[in-house]
Amino acid sequence: MSNSKNKVGIIGVGRMGANMARRLVDKGFQVTAVYDIRHDAAVELAAELKTLAATKLAEVTAKSDYILTVVSDDQAMRTIFSGAGDNLLTGAKGKVFINFATVSPQVHLEVDAAATRAGASAIEACMASSITQARQGTLYLILAGNSAVVDQTAPILEALSSARRYVGATGRAAQVKALVNMVMNINTAGLAEGLGLGNALGIDLTILREIFSQTGANSRVLETDGADMQNREHDCYFSSAHAAKDSGIAVALASQSGVRVPLAEATLAQYKRMIDQGFGELDKSGVAELTFKGRGKK
Repeated sequence: MSNSKNKVGIIGVGRMGANMARRLVDKGFQVTAVYDIRHDAAVELAAELKTLAATKLAEVTAKSDYILTVVSDDQAMRTIFSGAGDNLLTGAKGKVFINFATVSPQVHLEVDAAATRAGASAIEACMASSITQARQGTLYLILAGNSAVVDQTAPILEALSSARRYVGATGRAAQVKALVNMVMNINTAGLAEGLGLGNALGIDLTILREIFSQTGANSRVLETDGADMQNREHDCYFSSAHAAKDSGIAVALASQSGVRVPLAEATLAQYKRMIDQGFGELDKSGVAELTFKGRGKK
């Protein structure tokens, strides 16, 4: 089947969702409708892509075979699938939902059960990637749910990603993604402390970052965030507010499992401090504002 016959709707057109929509159009898919709680954002993207800016969630379902959701948190996910008066499961029989947001495993289980009751299907496609990668079609996707439905959605997933890993039944991708972001956030906070202390000691941070990169202090975060921390360039690719949310999911999973995660808890506390100080919309690299002398707020 040609891509143009796959009608795709997008729920959530922030920078990530919008770039995914652009990528799908580039690859020949028919994006039939876009929706966002900020309707002006949906109107702007719809005008660019020459498609419909839906005013109702059910309208996206009616016009699409596959509906991609990219929302912010558990509450938003529950609202779009079970909100009173208007939700995605109205007239959803035969439709397929691909849920990309990082939300708790429990919410994915709830959505999967609700979709099944409506005669629809839902899978997880958790993203371990950036906004730029969404535009380039080089996302890393962690997949879970009914394997046959995952296979059915392969053309869409392949258009959006350069790597995919299926990890099992519904809820499992959200667990894995929480662990990915837990470790990433710990690494980010640790790097900020190392560079902040180095700065206080008067060490040239460019040299220090080079030494880090050649020793056991090396990490992917050093590559993506080290210079930004040094230069106070915190343009948002993954917000500190989202880092707090994702670390919170991981800490909750640890509590449920009876596992102690003191580093994750300390990192969560740092990102909560950022939100409290008004830095929640900075990139996660902005955690350096809490560790460098003379930065941030008291």
